[in-house]
Amino acid sequence: WQWFNQSFNALVNYTNRNANSPSSTKQLGVAYFSATFSALGAAIGLKKVLEKSPPTFQRLVPMVAVASANCVNIPLMRQVELMDGITVTDADGEVACQSTVAAREGIAKVVFSRISIAAPGMFFLPFIMEKMEKKSWFKSRPFLHGPFQVLGVGCFLMLMVPMGCSIFPQYVELSSQKLKSSDPPAYKQLCEKYGDNIPDLLYYNKGL
Repeated sequence: WQWFNQSFNALVNYTNRNANSPSSTKQLGVAYFSATFSALGAAIGLKKVLEKSPPTFQRLVPMVAVASANCVNIPLMRQVELMDGITVTDADGEVACQSTVAAREGIAKVVFSRISIAAPGMFFLPFIMEKMEKKSWFKSRPFLHGPFQVLGVGCFLMLMVPMGCSIFPQYVELSSQKLKSSDPPAYKQLCEKYGDNIPDLLYYNKGL
């Protein structure tokens, strides 16, 4: 199920990338296999490392595994953006340049948002289950355990998805001076396009 989960995550990460960054079939294949198997290694490896830890820590294994897998899966699935940059526009929506700095910033924001969405459910639900399993009526009906956990995760996600997606704006401001110091190739493109009239603020779509 971990392979299926990470494959699904890879698909979600690809469809929610910055759509102005095209990928060839070969690049997409490399991204999928590297993202899926790296995330699998991170999730399963952490589970093995922590399975001998105290019970309280063991209950947090799913949260740590999901967080680590997101840190691996999202950047690898969007690696073309990290290598080639993403489209940065001016206030009028015109293409200003391609920036790898914008790609790194955007992907880091998406990783943080995704972890924020998943973490509360993965953190609190194990402790809720621990309390529920002490109740005789619940303990004597193991067929309820799975549906209860699914319902619990669903409730947390209904609350956290809009909150997590709203942590950062969809279109993020980026200073041209930051590009001057951190991304000289992108700043060179700005100079070629705008000359001496380079906008102070630029914008990029971070993806979801």
